[in-house]
Amino acid sequence: MCVCHPWHTEGVNGFDRITIEPGKMGGQPCIRGHRLTVEHLLRLIGAGWSLEQVQEEFPFIEAADLQQAIAYASFSVREFHLPVKQSA
Repeated sequence: MCVCHPWHTEGVNGFDRITIEPGKMGGQPCIRGHRLTVEHLLRLIGAGWSLEQVQEEFPFIEAADLQQAIAYASFSVREFHLPVKQSA
């Protein structure tokens, strides 16, 4: 469990593919068993990468890993809000 977050993934909505370890990747949420952070994975998806492209670059990634990373991000949005510029 990472003390930098008010919550952790163990037992939360079945996040069994996301781990947070203080000594691994600076305590950032990672795909279990790997040094691939949820943030990095989501940035790739946000940049337009398909699941197939992600799997080509990171063959260990399964569709369920990506699904949980997205679900984890949606869960964390409840805790942290970024300012969004209002449209005219």
